[in-house]
Amino acid sequence: MPVAPLSDDDVTRIAASYGLPVVGEDIASFRVLAGALLTSYDEVERRYAEGLTEPPSRAWERPADADNPLGAWYVTTRIQTRDDGPLAGLRIAVKDNIEVAGVPMMNGSAAVEGFIPRIDATVVTRLLDAGGVITGKAVCEDLCFSGGSHTSATGPVRNPWDNSRSAGGSSSGSAALVAAGHADLALGGDQGGSIRIPAAFCGVVGHKPTHGLVPYTGAFPIEVTLDHLGPITRTVRDAALMLGVLAGPDGFDPRQRACPPDHDYRTDLDAGIVGLRVGVLKEGFGLPGLSQPGVDEAVRSAISALATAGADVGEVSVPWHNDAMHVWTVIATDGVVTQMIDGDGFGMNWAGRYDPELMEHYRRGRRKHADRLPETVKPTIFAGRHVMDLHGGRYYAMARNLALELAAAYDRALETVDVLVLPTLPITATPIPAPDVPREESIARSSEMIVNTAPFDVTGHPATTVPAGLVDGLPAGLMIVGPQFGDAACLRVAQAYEKAVGGFPAPAAAP
Repeated sequence: MPVAPLSDDDVTRIAASYGLPVVGEDIASFRVLAGALLTSYDEVERRYAEGLTEPPSRAWERPADADNPLGAWYVTTRIQTRDDGPLAGLRIAVKDNIEVAGVPMMNGSAAVEGFIPRIDATVVTRLLDAGGVITGKAVCEDLCFSGGSHTSATGPVRNPWDNSRSAGGSSSGSAALVAAGHADLALGGDQGGSIRIPAAFCGVVGHKPTHGLVPYTGAFPIEVTLDHLGPITRTVRDAALMLGVLAGPDGFDPRQRACPPDHDYRTDLDAGIVGLRVGVLKEGFGLPGLSQPGVDEAVRSAISALATAGADVGEVSVPWHNDAMHVWTVIATDGVVTQMIDGDGFGMNWAGRYDPELMEHYRRGRRKHADRLPETVKPTIFAGRHVMDLHGGRYYAMARNLALELAAAYDRALETVDVLVLPTLPITATPIPAPDVPREESIARSSEMIVNTAPFDVTGHPATTVPAGLVDGLPAGLMIVGPQFGDAACLRVAQAYEKAVGGFPAPAAAP
């Protein structure tokens, strides 16, 4: 569809928005000059349309409530392109912010509902090439902007340990399906903890890779510097297996500035941890007004198991951790407004593969359903737009510069130890709030748990969560953080812990 030509009123309106003095003959002059540029837009659209392909025909269905008791499936399907490979026959749930060609994608939001991707995300192609079976799209939270599992437009996702409790977010369906045994593996995404939060609440393994290790191409972004994709699994070995399939550059994702060579993360997985230095991050425990004593105790007990397995365990302090949430908040707030809201999800100014159809679909949906945007996003819009209008990108720039200092602080600690350990979350799963609760309560249940997870989205360090035990019948998580591209070290420690405790418990409902 050709771009509409500029009118005199358009020139006047745009000039006013930028404070440009345009009067008299200037209006017609700029209308003609700018109009000449628009012909290139029409030519770009013509050339782009020549290369478009129709999405493949793939069968899918929306499961009946009786077949979806946790509310964790968005749609179910069965896609398999080969029957051999490292993931042969394994059932995989794909978080619904990740494109599976020919299968609906909603991203938990009325603003995206109805979109059918034309191509598979890179990670989906890699899973299929490895013999995996895509068995459906897992529900995620509305625009992936919640650590609770109550915000998706399809309804809440329920924790298989206690159906009245949150499954965590935003990869809520992914973790719930794996924990309940309805999927062998799942893809999750993480910008503030969204792989590790639901994995910890649901008692499974979640690995947030080093930023850029796994390509984000074909997933709905939130903020380029925070975006991660990674595995959610029942065992550490499965997480290592899946990461080896997912990792590596694809040539389309600017997040992949530097990637190590292809690696089988099962190598040295069972090497043990005798003599390995484990630093207990002091600032991750005893968070005032947040930490449940039982969670801290469970995590310290898990750390004791690492010491028994031969690790050299000692406390380390990173005072910067106490202020990390302020840095994340500014980056997430201004970044979301400029990229996910004003930038139609993808923003601009980065070289890589965009999805113009998704951008246009979401742009229309966001405006049509503005009243249904998630409560978590609305105050973010007000705060971010206010600051951007007053100060432009000044605070975002300061926060990104401070992120370098934050990363360096963790790096200094990781020069003295091999990994850091701390509670993944300070709490266990909370009750799912009722649909009519005040927005203040809804937002609190969405954000109260991210204080230990979000800092490592800012810095990009790899982090693995494993079940640390049960607290009043609900899972708690132990988080293992490694140096940049030290994903193998995180998984090696996690594997040693899983072996030391004899495996992880499963909810009664799991087969």
